[in-house]
Amino acid sequence: MTVRGLNGCTTVIYDCDGVMFESFEANVAFYSKVLAAFGKPPLDRNNLETMHLLHTYSSKDVLAQLFCNDSREADALRFAAAIDYRELLPFMHLEEEFVETLQALHTRVNLAVCTNRTSSMEMLLDDFGLAQYFGFVMTAAKVANPKPHPEPLLKILDHFRIAPDEALFVGDSELDQRSAESAGVPFVAYRADLPCFARIERHSEILKLITGSDFSA
Repeated sequence: MTVRGLNGCTTVIYDCDGVMFESFEANVAFYSKVLAAFGKPPLDRNNLETMHLLHTYSSKDVLAQLFCNDSREADALRFAAAIDYRELLPFMHLEEEFVETLQALHTRVNLAVCTNRTSSMEMLLDDFGLAQYFGFVMTAAKVANPKPHPEPLLKILDHFRIAPDEALFVGDSELDQRSAESAGVPFVAYRADLPCFARIERHSEILKLITGSDFSA
């Protein structure tokens, strides 16, 4: 863990995909389903740009790219919104130590989610038994400008009535980093080589960063 020091953190904000969940295969399955329904070529797993796109951007932005110059883009967006995401739950896996970290943190600080998911976040929290830990959930459907715009983080700060330096945002992508930087929120990079306030490899490290102790304390 690489840290430069922090005082007065009252709120920890988590990105979803790649941070709370290992969800890469779920995202691939989701967009593959949409493409197949419209007779589009399958996703190329070797196209790193496309793989990054579908793992980090909102579904609206992803489908705008996948259906670029295709008049059926709006139809594809409606089709995607109607997919029952529970079909994809077998592809979703909680990151190691995440639940234990939430259990240790939720009585000490505010917890929030900031994701570019649109309609599936609340369902995921309910189905994985995580809803009880989070005081606020911000999705791309609740803002005019999703990440990398600062609007989602600024709305979370407003909800908890806190200053940017009272929060930490844990993310794994350039979009997360840019959103945090624009909002003035210290950024914690989870298993990612990005400009940050702190870099962690395990979720338990955020607990030590904030409280100075681990699970045993």
